[in-house]
Amino acid sequence: MFDDPTNAWQQVDHRMALAREWDELVEQVRELPGFEEFLRPPRLEALLPAAANGPVVIVNVSRWRCDALIVTTGGVEVCPLPGLTNTDVEQRALDYLNVLHAAENAMAVLVEARDRFDGGANSPEAFRDYTAARETFARAQESVETGLANVAEWMWDCVAEPVLDLLSIKDVPPPGKQPPRLWWCPTGLLSLLPLHAAGYHHTVDPSPRTVLDRVVSSYTPTLRALIEARADRPADVDERLLVVALAETPGQVPLRAVASEVDLLTGLFPTRTVLDGDRATWETVRAELGRHTWVHLSCHGDQNLTDPSKGGLLLHDRMLTIADVGAGQYHGEFAFLSACKTATGGLRLADEVITLAAAMHYTGYRHVIGTLWSVFDTSAAEVARVVYTELTSDGRFTPARSAHALHNAVTRLRDLDRNRLSAWMPFTHTGP
Repeated sequence: MFDDPTNAWQQVDHRMALAREWDELVEQVRELPGFEEFLRPPRLEALLPAAANGPVVIVNVSRWRCDALIVTTGGVEVCPLPGLTNTDVEQRALDYLNVLHAAENAMAVLVEARDRFDGGANSPEAFRDYTAARETFARAQESVETGLANVAEWMWDCVAEPVLDLLSIKDVPPPGKQPPRLWWCPTGLLSLLPLHAAGYHHTVDPSPRTVLDRVVSSYTPTLRALIEARADRPADVDERLLVVALAETPGQVPLRAVASEVDLLTGLFPTRTVLDGDRATWETVRAELGRHTWVHLSCHGDQNLTDPSKGGLLLHDRMLTIADVGAGQYHGEFAFLSACKTATGGLRLADEVITLAAAMHYTGYRHVIGTLWSVFDTSAAEVARVVYTELTSDGRFTPARSAHALHNAVTRLRDLDRNRLSAWMPFTHTGP
């Protein structure tokens, strides 16, 4: 109840006047060239071009029902996913993150115990600690492989197989022919899971039940982001490679394969800029990003799932956050996030989950190769070797082929050891 009815009516009149003023201002903006759709929801026909090079699969997860919306240039088709539930997604994502976190923690303990033993503490106690840490890490890594196999098979049964069946993608392409392209656009906590790796990978089958053997997968945060990624870019940025390499970062596990990545890139790119060690500072890296079209980041990363803007790359002196990168208005062509830890954080705000690769893509990088969690740097170095060798095979660097190059690299790793899913599963491509 209002104590003063006159004052109450005055407040109502004032709010109505503000609402009318807002409507008038919006209409004025919409009269400006290029702003006709200002604050309007996008028209479907304006979004369908996102599927120009292959279907985009938006996987919608809700407590009422789950469906895949398959977008092609001809329209949108609904693929019901009766085997997928919001509760299952939450539990699978939690189990997945738990085994990954346990392995990361075990690795940190192992590195500390090894350094203490190698540093001269050759006591029986130091040896016992090191041996115990190795056994704990081995058990944690075994749990990772089991957990990844379980989630990959569940994603195949509940999501990937129904989608590929509806698209009539049921066979491996014939020799010499590239698999078709397909973009995944997951929602909620499903964004944390590797849909591109869904399938049964432990056996070789003439008609393999895997996404990897049937399509070349990419990710896009939204349909509009995919359309914008295909737009022309400013021509005033030199086509040069920036290499940020930190083999040692305070408080982090050493990345022993960084040197081999630097050797690879300096051999393939005559013109490049290398920032390593104490030269890879926040201020220097941020400045150089705007001067280079391509960037290779061989360092640790971190992701804050409750506040994605606080995630970023761990440089020599401080973190270069996603907010920092976004504020720079970069228009890069290619970014390779090598050996980055990008799946740490909580599970709150499920509808706002975003990977570090997707965040880099939002800030302006057309093609982004990233990792969903911490990977062995030897695996990252091997993926980098295959990707860059293929992208420079014709004498010049062609990032437009990065999705196929990554697909070939991870398929090769998968086929080397089908029981070691962690070696290849984290790697993703985001972009056109």
